[in-house]
Amino acid sequence: VLAVPVLFKQALENMEMEEGKSVSLRCELTKADATVVWKKGAATLQASAKYEMKQKGTVAELVIHNAEPEDA
Repeated sequence: VLAVPVLFKQALENMEMEEGKSVSLRCELTKADATVVWKKGAATLQASAKYEMKQKGTVAELVIHNAEPEDA
């Protein structure tokens, strides 16, 4: 049995944010509940007061709280 690869149905888009506000980044996958890892450069982001990761079905979301220019 061949495993079907998980692909992006809707990729991330660039967003402008206001400093100090929250911003939500979303992507949609071809397979529900696939494992999603969020990265900034080579660093893997971990859930914290700053980064909130959500996933429901095929939609994965990263919420960045108190956004700063360094979050670009």
